[in-house]
Amino acid sequence: MTDTSTRPEGLSAYIAVTASYWAFMLTDGALRMLVLLHFHTLGFSPVQLAYLFVLYEIAGVVTNLCAGWIAARFGLTSTLYAGLGLQVVALLALAQLDPGWAMGLSVVYVMLVQGASGVAKDLAKMSSKSAVKLLAPAQDGGLFRWVALLTGSKNMVKGAGFLLGAALLATLGFTWAVLGMAAILALILVAVLWAMPPGLPKGRKGAKFSEVFSKSANVNWLSAARVFLFGARDVWFVVGIPIYFYAVLSDGTIEGNRAAFFMIGSFMAGWVILYGLVQANAPRILRARARPEDELIAAARGWAWALAVVPAALAAAALVAGAPQTWLTVTLVIGLLVFGAIFAVNSSLHSYLILSFTKAERVTMDVGFYYMANAAGRLAGTLLSGLTYQLGGLPLMLGVAAIMVALSAIAAGFLRPGTH
Repeated sequence: MTDTSTRPEGLSAYIAVTASYWAFMLTDGALRMLVLLHFHTLGFSPVQLAYLFVLYEIAGVVTNLCAGWIAARFGLTSTLYAGLGLQVVALLALAQLDPGWAMGLSVVYVMLVQGASGVAKDLAKMSSKSAVKLLAPAQDGGLFRWVALLTGSKNMVKGAGFLLGAALLATLGFTWAVLGMAAILALILVAVLWAMPPGLPKGRKGAKFSEVFSKSANVNWLSAARVFLFGARDVWFVVGIPIYFYAVLSDGTIEGNRAAFFMIGSFMAGWVILYGLVQANAPRILRARARPEDELIAAARGWAWALAVVPAALAAAALVAGAPQTWLTVTLVIGLLVFGAIFAVNSSLHSYLILSFTKAERVTMDVGFYYMANAAGRLAGTLLSGLTYQLGGLPLMLGVAAIMVALSAIAAGFLRPGTH
C-alpha cells in the first residue's frame, strides 16, 4: 500500500487540475492548427487568417479580467469546469461549419466559435495557475518547481496538439477531427466532475470586482512585460511562419498539401514541446532553489535582452535573402528553436514572479489581471502577424518581434524586490 504521509497537502487536487489542463491544451493546440491550415487551403489571406483568431484573443482579455473575480467569488473548481464544458460546446459548434457558406459568413462564424474557445481556455488557465499558488509547498523553492512543471508540461502537451491537429486534418478531415476531440474532452469533464479531490478553495461571497485591478507596481510592470513578450512570439507564430513554410513546402497538389501539413505541424509541435521542456526545467537552469527574488528579477531582465537578439538576427537574414531560399528556411528553423528555448526561460520567470508578488488572499485577482495582459499581448501579436507578413514579409514581421522583446526587457527593468 502506498504511503501518502509524505505527500504535500493538496497534491491530489494539483494532479487533478494539471491533468484537466493537459487535456484542454491538447485540444486547444489541435484546434488552432486545424483552423489555420484548413482555412489557408480554402484561399484565406494572411490577414483573414489572423481575423479568425482575433475574437479568441479579445475573449482572453475580457475573460481573464472577469475570471479572477468569478473564481474568488465562486471557487476555482467552478471556473475549471466551466472552461472544460465551454470548450466542448465550441468544438461541437465548429463541426457545424458548412463549406457551402459564403467566405464572409464563414469568417464571422469561426470568429464567434473561436471567441467561445478563448473564454474556455482562459477560464481553465486561470484556475490551474491560481491553484498552484494555493497548493504548492512554500519551502525549498517548491512554488517555482510546481509552476514550472505545470506550465512546461502544459506546453509540451499543447505542442503535441499542434501535431495532432495537422495529422487529424490530413487523415480524418476537418469535421470528424473536431467531433472526435469534443467527445474525448466531454469524457474527461465527466471524470473530473466525478472524481475531483478536495483542496481548492470554494470562494468568498464578499469578493468585489474592483479588486481585480492591482495596486502593486510589480504586478503592473510584470503584466506590461508579459504583453510585449507574448506579442513578440505571436507576431510570427500565429500566421506568418506557418504560411511561409506552407509556401515553401507545398506544391499545390493534395498529396503535397498533406505532406506540408505534417511538416508544418511537426515543426510547430516540436517548437512548443521544446519550449515546454525548457520551461519545466527552468528552476534547474536558473538554479532557482538557492537564489533570492532580487536575483530572479535581474535574470528576467537579462534573459529578455538575450531573447531580443534572436528575431533581430533572423530579420537581418531574411532581408539579405530577399526571397525564400533553402539556407534561409534552415536558418529560420534553427533560429526559432533557439528563440523558443530562451523564450521559455523568460516565460517561466514571469510565471514564478507573478505568484511570488501576489498574496494568497488575492491570487485569483492578480493572476487574472496578469493573464489579461498575456492575452492582450497575444491579441496584438495575432493582428500584427497577418498584417506585417502581408505588408513586409519575414523581415518586417521578425523586426517587429525584436522590438517587442526589447520593450518587454525595458518593462522588466522597473521590477523591484520586496515591494509587493
